[in-house]
Amino acid sequence: MGTTSEADTVRAAAIGPCAAIPADRMAFIRQILDRIGDKWSLLLIAVLESGPLRYTDLQRQVPGISQRMLSLTLRQLQQDGLITRTAYAEVPPRVEYALAPLGRGLHEIVTPLIGWAAGHHDEIRANRDRAATPES
Repeated sequence: MGTTSEADTVRAAAIGPCAAIPADRMAFIRQILDRIGDKWSLLLIAVLESGPLRYTDLQRQVPGISQRMLSLTLRQLQQDGLITRTAYAEVPPRVEYALAPLGRGLHEIVTPLIGWAAGHHDEIRANRDRAATPES
């Protein structure tokens, strides 16, 4: 008693990619996917590949991100262990953000995804335009 066999573990789905995920972990998996798939996280992960950057450098390299969203996203990525935050005891204070080992693994996935989105921009925009145009 006290051991769980494979047969006792309830799976989220019978077939497909979710079949390997126990049902009791599915909600947390969705939270992780929401976090890394949000509007800014993937871009920040991609930008940090070049090495540690300061807050203002990150803001310059990710056009359109507000100070509030940059701060919030950095805090969340740090909480999940995807980036590190290093504060230096200098005057004026200096803080740098860098990819953590977990974030470097994600970067290997992020870069092709961003490239795919950029490479298919025109095609997707044309499809959206067609879908938005009422049929005659």
